[in-house]
Amino acid sequence: MSENYDNYEEIISEKSLLFSFSGYIFLAIALVLILFIAYLFFTTDFEIGFPVSRLFFMMGLGVITLFLFKGLTVIAPNQAVVATFLGTYMGSMKKSGLQFINPFYSKQKISLRARNLNGQMLKVNDKAGNPIEIAAVIVWQVEDTARASFEVDSYEMFVHIQSEAAVRNLASSYAYDHSEDENAELTLRDSTGEINNKLEHELNERLSRAGVHVSEARISHLAYSPEIAMAMLQRQQAAAIVSARRQIVDGAVGMVEMALTKLSDENIAHFDDKEKTQLVSNLLVVLCAENNVTPTVNMNA
Repeated sequence: MSENYDNYEEIISEKSLLFSFSGYIFLAIALVLILFIAYLFFTTDFEIGFPVSRLFFMMGLGVITLFLFKGLTVIAPNQAVVATFLGTYMGSMKKSGLQFINPFYSKQKISLRARNLNGQMLKVNDKAGNPIEIAAVIVWQVEDTARASFEVDSYEMFVHIQSEAAVRNLASSYAYDHSEDENAELTLRDSTGEINNKLEHELNERLSRAGVHVSEARISHLAYSPEIAMAMLQRQQAAAIVSARRQIVDGAVGMVEMALTKLSDENIAHFDDKEKTQLVSNLLVVLCAENNVTPTVNMNA
C-alpha cells in the first residue's frame, strides 16, 4: 500500500501511470486452475493427506481463481482505468488490451475519446444590454483521469454547466456588432475567429480543474431575441441605406468637380457662378436620383 499524500499535485506526479501485467498470462493460469479443480472434483486418485484437506485445498484454489478473474480488466482504445485502494488513489492505466491489475484495487473506467457538446440556445444580454440568443458547439475530452475522478462529482455535468457559464460570460462581455459600439475592437458577429479563440481559452481555464481539455469551441447560433429582432433589422437597413447614400453623394460630387474642371481646362465652355450652380444642381439630380431622369432640351435661342 502506498503512502498517503496530502497534496493532490504529488498524487498526480507520483501515481500518474499504474503498473500492470499482461492479462493473457493470468487468464491462462485461471483456466488451468479451473481444469485442475474440476479434475479434483471428479477423481479420487489424487490424495492430499486428510480427507477434509482435499475440500479446503479445492476451496483455496477456487478463491485464487476468483481473484485472478477479478484482476483481469479489458481496456478499450482511448479508455483508461482509475484504480483506488481503501480510498487512496493508486494510479491510472491507459494501456489498451487485456490487463491484470491488483484484484484488491477498486477500478473505474473513464473514456478518453473526444466528445461533442451541442450547447442549448441561451438568452443573454450583450455588452450594450440588448437581449440576444447564442449557442456554442464544444469538442472536449478527458486529459487527466485523476482530476476527472476526484476533483469534481461528475465531470460530464461539470463540463455542461461551466460551458454554459462561459458562453454567458462571453456574450455579456462584447457587443453584438459595431452598430452598437463603433469603437469596439471585437464584436460577437464581426469577429468570429477571435471570439471563438477567447471562448476556447476561457473554457480550458474553467475545465482544467476537472482534467478536461477543449480542443475546439465555436459559436453555432447568434441572433437578436425575437422581441427586438425586427427593430434591429430596420436599424441595420437604415444604416445600410445611409452608408450607400453617402457613397453615392461622394461619387457624384467628385464626378461634378471633374466635369467642371475638364470643361474649363479644355476651353469647351465657360460658366459664370449662376450657370455653374445650375449645372451642379442638374448633375447632382441626375447622378443621385433613384429613378432614371428624363432630360429636357431647351430650344430657346
